Amino acid sequence: MLAIFKREFKACFTGIIGWLFMAVILAMFGLYFYVYNLLSGYAYVSYVFGSMAFIMLIAVPILTMRIMSEDRHSRADQLILTAPVPIWKIVLGKYLALASLYTIDVAIISITPLVLSLYGTVPMGENYAAVLGFWLYGLTCIAIGLFVSGTTESQIISAVACFVVLFIGYMMPNFCTLISEGGNAVTSILSAYDLYSRLGPFNAGTLDLCSVVYFISVTFFALFLSVQLIQRRRWSFSKKRIALGAFSIGTIIVTLAALVLINFGMSRIPTEHTSIDVTYNKLFELTDETRDYVAGLDDDVTIYVLSAEGSTDTTLVETLSRYEGLSDRLHVEYVSTQDNPAFYQKYSDQEPSQSSLIVVSGSRSRVIDYSDVYEYGYDYTGYSRTVEAYDAEGQITSAIGYVTLDAGEMPAVYVLGGHDEVSMGASFNQSLAKANVDVRTLTLLQEEKVPDDCQVLIIYGPMADLSSDDLDKVEAYLADGGTVLLATSYDAGSLPNVDKLMEKYGITRTGGIVMDDSQHSYSNVAYYLLPEITDNTYTERVTNGFVFAPYASGLTIDEDNADYDYDVMLSTGDSAYAAIVDSDGNERQVEGPFVIGTAARIADETGTLIVIGSIDMFEDEADGIVAGSNLALFNGIMGRHVTESDLDLPVIASKSYTVGNLVINSAAGLITGMMIMLILPIAMVTIGIVIWAVRRKR
Repeated sequence: MLAIFKREFKACFTGIIGWLFMAVILAMFGLYFYVYNLLSGYAYVSYVFGSMAFIMLIAVPILTMRIMSEDRHSRADQLILTAPVPIWKIVLGKYLALASLYTIDVAIISITPLVLSLYGTVPMGENYAAVLGFWLYGLTCIAIGLFVSGTTESQIISAVACFVVLFIGYMMPNFCTLISEGGNAVTSILSAYDLYSRLGPFNAGTLDLCSVVYFISVTFFALFLSVQLIQRRRWSFSKKRIALGAFSIGTIIVTLAALVLINFGMSRIPTEHTSIDVTYNKLFELTDETRDYVAGLDDDVTIYVLSAEGSTDTTLVETLSRYEGLSDRLHVEYVSTQDNPAFYQKYSDQEPSQSSLIVVSGSRSRVIDYSDVYEYGYDYTGYSRTVEAYDAEGQITSAIGYVTLDAGEMPAVYVLGGHDEVSMGASFNQSLAKANVDVRTLTLLQEEKVPDDCQVLIIYGPMADLSSDDLDKVEAYLADGGTVLLATSYDAGSLPNVDKLMEKYGITRTGGIVMDDSQHSYSNVAYYLLPEITDNTYTERVTNGFVFAPYASGLTIDEDNADYDYDVMLSTGDSAYAAIVDSDGNERQVEGPFVIGTAARIADETGTLIVIGSIDMFEDEADGIVAGSNLALFNGIMGRHVTESDLDLPVIASKSYTVGNLVINSAAGLITGMMIMLILPIAMVTIGIVIWAVRRKR
């Protein structure tokens, strides 16, 4: 086998075919690498391999077309047929020679993530998982090409036939969808030869052992068929021809059945044991909160996916597979919208988008639109949007919690209306919905008191004062153990009853806007505060060290009074001051420091008044400045006070989808790109031509 390997490997470099193959792979990789990574700044090489998969359909036939067919055409195979060497060693030697040639290309490609790391953060795990997937895919294609080459004497026919066979494997998901979007017995059989879909998990950032076993199985079977092909020709003139033919067919069937059983067995193993999450942000790894909650389900839950299984986003499929492995009570079913377009009408009046989820348990259901699985950022200069976060776990866990609850079990939060209040950002309201909190509007003018089921009363930025009657109802609610979240504005004007409510808890609102010219401001804008964060149960979810509080009103607290108990969340430094402009336009300053956010309680009472000095803090734009820290603070406040003694509903935050784009100097990017897509390939082809020309003259 070693002699055959050396002969074939040397032959790859003594002619032009091997050099041409390596040059084509590198040139096309370099082109896509330059466009996606060096020019656009993406840190993921996996984007390139999605496009390179088709290139392999062209390059592999060129490489493999002569490996077996040339021997048949020149009758050199007679030596093979009569040699006292096991056929499998001959086939394996030839295969390893071509595989080694391809591996040289992959080794060069493997350097590119390290090159990208010079320009910023690069997710190495995801990139090298994609490299591994591309390598296995290529090795499988080469094995198939070697088998096809052994079926004919013509190199041209071999190349064309190899392309057709590989193209079928590449397009098989589309063929299956055309036959039946929902899948049937025929498509299940055909999908056994689906090469392209097996690349998906690697490009998505997982080491998928099922796909590894699949690629190895197809490679082994293609090489096994090559051995059987030669074996039949060796004994074609034997008196035992019929018996050998039957043995060969029987062996092929048994081998194929064994490989099918191995792959079927791998598919039955829970995904969490066969799929290793190597993504930078651990997109697929479910949190302990989700694991514990789903594992403890007492009711059956079904997640319907409005898409054929082979047509669904591979990232979402991976997440759903992990959910299904957590509990026998949770099942995932794929519903073809082509075969059953009205399925959604059982659960919703509005048609969800393709690949949306419907979570059902008993009579309760919730629709998760596919657009909510991802969070997007918008570039208004280029009128484009990019995926910023992946929220599948948060949405699915929330939906499971919702459908397994009785309607009366959902905690209620009331938002006060009737005083020209402002609205919180959409993501903050969505966060409450994700926590399965029932948010209701409260108009105290129409109620005798704050409802008994109110766990938190939100008074968000009132621009008109509370009436005396409203104040009495709010104070009675607090005295009875309630919680009020009050956000104030620096420009709200005179609000004597709102101020009276705060003063009862030892909190005084300073007029004017708080300024800080020190390092506690964003972009050197004095009123864009980055206040100091006090470590307590309210702020424990804030992990990046910053909260953004623009246009804040300063608060002072009566810390020396033993009748009050405070949990200060946010405060300014000593250099802060409040700029106050009177009715005549004259400005005066009140020296700090100030409190920007605090929770207060009165001794011997269980009620809590939480005051936030900036109504802009809980806006989406402000939250985006600090990458979700404001929302984390809000969730910390809600998480402490929105509770039910018999409920433990986890709230899972979305996960950042990608690392930031790389900042690559245009000249450096161009030089690197030219090196990979032009200089190296041209050098390889030139060397191949020179060697071929020299040998031709001899």
